[in-house]
Formats: sequence, structure tokens, C-alpha cells
Amino acid sequence: MARPNANKPGARGGAAPSCRACAHYYITWEPSHPHGCRALSFKSQYLPSVEVRRNSGSECRYFDPKKRG
Repeated sequence: MARPNANKPGARGGAAPSCRACAHYYITWEPSHPHGCRALSFKSQYLPSVEVRRNSGSECRYFDPKKRG
């Protein structure tokens, strides 16, 4: 499992992280659970950041920007 990164967006009250810009986000291609997070090892009907906020009350701490290039 990835380690939380307190210096990333959303980790300490900053802007909410965008799952689609995160290296851990993936599309599952399962119609009932189309969104996945590799860092937290789950699939969901909603974006992982929405599920994390709903269940923990805080923003995702595992956001890691995708490497471009």
C-alpha cells in the first residue's frame, strides 16, 4: 500500500485532489464499479476521492500526480 503524502493537494485542507490526475486512479471497466484506487485497493461506483471524503470526513492523503511524458 502506498504511504500517505501530507504535502500533496487535499492532504491538509488544500484543494480536493482530482482522481483522474492521480497515479493511483484507474478505470475498472466494471459497469457497477467503474472507478478504482490502487493505493487504497478498492473499486467504487463513484470517484475514489468522493468515497474517501464520505467515509473518513477528510480529503484523500494518497494523491500522487501522474507523471507526464
